[in-house]
Amino acid sequence: MVTPRRTTLADVAREAGTTVPTVSKVLGGRSDVSEQTRTRVMSVVAELGYRGRAGRGAPARGPGSPFVDLVLSGIEGTWANRALSGVEQAAEEAGIDVVVSVARPPDDAWLTRLLARRLRGAVLALVDTSAEQLATLAAARVPVVLLDPVRQPPSSVASVGAANWAGGRAAAEHLLALGHRRFGVLAGLRTHLYSQARVDGFRSAVTQAGLDLPDDAVAHTDWRRDGATEQALNLLRTGPTAVFACSDTIALGVYDAAARLGLRIPDDVSVVGFDDLPEARWLSPALTTVHQPIAEMGGAALRMLLRLGGDVPGDAPLVAPREELATRLVVRGSTAKVG
Repeated sequence: MVTPRRTTLADVAREAGTTVPTVSKVLGGRSDVSEQTRTRVMSVVAELGYRGRAGRGAPARGPGSPFVDLVLSGIEGTWANRALSGVEQAAEEAGIDVVVSVARPPDDAWLTRLLARRLRGAVLALVDTSAEQLATLAAARVPVVLLDPVRQPPSSVASVGAANWAGGRAAAEHLLALGHRRFGVLAGLRTHLYSQARVDGFRSAVTQAGLDLPDDAVAHTDWRRDGATEQALNLLRTGPTAVFACSDTIALGVYDAAARLGLRIPDDVSVVGFDDLPEARWLSPALTTVHQPIAEMGGAALRMLLRLGGDVPGDAPLVAPREELATRLVVRGSTAKVG
């Protein structure tokens, strides 16, 4: 039996139309490479499935490194603060330090900076990573854990998330128990994995109750309060007695829209959110929401990363570990029985 030949840096360089030193620069996070060349090399790395190996010239990473990187999609709002709190606490317990980066799409600058550091690994929180970016991290021997992955990750990439489907179902069961039969759902972007899971969970309970959740009862927004307000205005005009918002920030937009339309919460419309951020308790009435253990998820992601840190990504199992933390409904004043 002939063992397949392992892809080499020379193979990547040849396919990308460049040199081995240039490929090494890309994987090492060097800045003296054109963006066009960097993109081409990353694409070839993903296409050929190149995986780096230890040896002379390999980046100094692994268990001996004192740093991990937390890459966030943004630092605004309390979600990011809670995720950072969980990661930092777990890192302190392990005696290592956290470097924080922000990924601003479509710029790959965060990836270049990460590759240039001497890291034990990286937690990517709500970062919409491409196949090329993940392949480049693996080729550079950077262990990665996705925290609340935006898209379905490859089986070879570890992740920590929440029970989004179960949380959406719990929201629907609560509203059904209060006698609601006409629903509206305000979700995040259609392409986001956790948003779709929450909608699917909600729909499953409604369907099991013998009711229908038509497509026009589900609207989508970009997770911002302002955008949610505009979508909620249209949704509320259709006359639902209850709205499930797929994040607490989106729920803020529902509150704003209800106020504009002269609707009282919960007398005229009940509202359920998702996340259980501090803002949920500051609203009047306080928001019924699905608690997502964000800080605990951050800590779990960091501990998972440390367990992976001694492994060579290229030699790791084809199926990486996955962890899903439980969600729970927190009932407050924004939901009531149908009058």
